[in-house]
Amino acid sequence: MSVSWHSGLLRGDPAPPGTPTVLKWGGSLFARPSWPADLRTLLATTASPTTLVVGGGPLVDGLRMIDRAHPGSPAAFHWLAIDAMGLTARLVAAEIGLPVTAFPAAHDVVILDVPAWLRGASCHSDLPAGWEVTSDSIAATVARSRHAALLLAKSMAPPSVGGDLDLLAAADWVDRHFPVAARTLTTIGWTVPVGA
Repeated sequence: MSVSWHSGLLRGDPAPPGTPTVLKWGGSLFARPSWPADLRTLLATTASPTTLVVGGGPLVDGLRMIDRAHPGSPAAFHWLAIDAMGLTARLVAAEIGLPVTAFPAAHDVVILDVPAWLRGASCHSDLPAGWEVTSDSIAATVARSRHAALLLAKSMAPPSVGGDLDLLAAADWVDRHFPVAARTLTTIGWTVPVGA
């Protein structure tokens, strides 16, 4: 049985056709055995050009566990988590056959090599190095740099707080830096899988 996606808007109206989209694929979605088919279904309904930012999922969860047991440098763990996002991006690329690139999409659909993009981009200088930044804020930063719409694919719908980004961050639905990273975005949407 194929999955369907339930979606909504946190800010703005649906983006006009042809508007670039940054799709953040939440790492928690890797817990679904059907995640490759789920992602293909979602991409088929997302307007191009689309840049896919893949969360670190269980790999980053493992780094958090290590840091809790023996706290280390926030900057070191930040970059280890970003490197983990590079691994999950390559996993997704191998599974669904999309290219991984250090540059957001100009046409079609690409998976962003987040470590390479962050190390080469000048527009991310406001991102703190610590656990307050996750793939949520990174995707928002990519969208801001491209004047793109942002679509957050997550395993749970947002809490009923409207589009208040500060309240969403306080509820841990997005990371703590997200309200800053997304401050100038015109369109922010969300989507969650429904069905098996």
